[in-house]
Amino acid sequence: MLQFLIQTPVCGDAVDITTSGSKVAPESECGVACPGDRQYACGGGNRLSWYRWTGTPLYVWNYPQGTAAGRYELLIGGVCVPLLTTSGVNGKYTFVEKYGTGTPNSTGAYELDVSRINNPTLAWREMHVKTDVFCSASITLPDKAGRQINIGGWSGESTFGIRLYWPDGSPGVAGVNDWQENKNELTLQRGRWYPSAMVMTNGSIMIIGGETGSNGPPQPNLELLPRPPGAGVVYLDWLERTDPYNLYPFLAIVPSGIFVAYYNEARILDERTFATIKTLPKMPGAVNNPGAGRTYPLEGTAMLLPQYAPFTEPLGVLICGGSNTGAAIALDNCISTQPEAANPQWTLERMPSQRVLTCMTALPDGTYMILNGAKQGVAGFGLATNPNLNAVLYDPSKPINRRMSIMANTTIARMYHSEAILMQDGRVLVSGSDPQDGRNPEDPDHHPPEYRVEVFVPPYLLQGRPRPTFTLTNKSWAYGASITMSVTLPSGGTPRVSMMGAESSTHGNSMGQRTLFPAVTCAGGTCTVKAPPNVYVAPHGWYQVFLLDGPTPSVSQWIRLGGDPANLGNWPPYPDFKKPGV
Repeated sequence: MLQFLIQTPVCGDAVDITTSGSKVAPESECGVACPGDRQYACGGGNRLSWYRWTGTPLYVWNYPQGTAAGRYELLIGGVCVPLLTTSGVNGKYTFVEKYGTGTPNSTGAYELDVSRINNPTLAWREMHVKTDVFCSASITLPDKAGRQINIGGWSGESTFGIRLYWPDGSPGVAGVNDWQENKNELTLQRGRWYPSAMVMTNGSIMIIGGETGSNGPPQPNLELLPRPPGAGVVYLDWLERTDPYNLYPFLAIVPSGIFVAYYNEARILDERTFATIKTLPKMPGAVNNPGAGRTYPLEGTAMLLPQYAPFTEPLGVLICGGSNTGAAIALDNCISTQPEAANPQWTLERMPSQRVLTCMTALPDGTYMILNGAKQGVAGFGLATNPNLNAVLYDPSKPINRRMSIMANTTIARMYHSEAILMQDGRVLVSGSDPQDGRNPEDPDHHPPEYRVEVFVPPYLLQGRPRPTFTLTNKSWAYGASITMSVTLPSGGTPRVSMMGAESSTHGNSMGQRTLFPAVTCAGGTCTVKAPPNVYVAPHGWYQVFLLDGPTPSVSQWIRLGGDPANLGNWPPYPDFKKPGV
């Protein structure tokens, strides 16, 4: 380790010392004793001792070139500025926007059919919502239709909203179903703006947190759908204590209960009483601010790390980016942990750049794309600057602090209200951005509402290798079942199968995301997949199944795992809602 004395204190990397104009000063000017060990000197008047590590690098970023860096492509011109996107089991993608506060002619919802991408009139299907979905939450239900539920909203009656859509049609075939809502029959118990939602182990739906409306008091509680007879809401003191930095909390089922990450804290709840059964250490954030956080408005992004058969290892959680209270300096790191480990600790890994308002998408090969966001600020209209145009690939199979690769850049700023979700062909659908920064359009720091839709093409689709294919007749899987599929593997090698949970993306939160690699055995052109063993490994619901030949994924097929134990297919019990049955 080398020690230098520099003029003009500076905080950052070695390059920042030069950028700030600092110079090496004589060591004789260093005369202030270090508080930790007073036999050493730590700077002086307007002087700072700088120690440079000369051992093995603490972190290494990879710099793939050419097609190995992936690429961004413009997919289609948009018709709305979405604040939430969902992958539908009908092979299409739903977009909802802030109806009532968006463009005057907006209907609040659209569906994109990428098979008709060359004809925008046919590619986009106009849909309709009745109340404002601005900053709501969505998940895909485990019923046999794969209906999407959207809950909460911006203000007034919208915050109580429950909206349902039954995806119909297929690629190239237009659907006719629309969002259904009736505020006189079906509402939440509490109005919620910025809530989160999750399918429980019994198949019901948990709705948690949020605020009472636009910048209103907190809703420090949770409720269940369908509402159990006589049940109210469950008060959560830790949500009240950490308001307003805990909105859109990150949720996941784990064998011992429900994992929740919010602000800079995390805990596991009992799945029946919702009492805390385990509190994790506080999340590390910034070295100069222990108040740095990871959830809205200090908006980072979170993912569950891959689970591999026989599914005996504790589930891992990855959270990237975020920001600081006060100066709103975006974070430049990811943190990870295994909540159910005997003594869980957070591991910090540095990212190549700062990110807030960021998104992350799980890929079918077990890696993760980190993209979108800004390098300074917090979430909200006009509260962030300096867009982060670079994509980063995170590979958890590599050693800690060697996992990140700096990938291709986009030319489109994706700031507040941007999204990213996995497509069935293995690309990443990138959309949105509505910073409303109030700047003059001629100002280079102005970023207008973004209608264009892009895709990020990962390197596994740019190597010139043909895709594997498979035929799957059983689309409804029981836990632990053996599922047979016919496969075509261009390489003739040994395949892998991944299962990717149906996801809805908003504000850095991919509700429903999960990545699983079940056991696979093959003989000739037939493979047998062993379905995940139970609901604690893979919650009830819909999953995209991918066949991988080396790094190259097939086009996915949707399957439903575990059935519909809460009988959501018969809910809600009103004749004006279309229901698939159980």
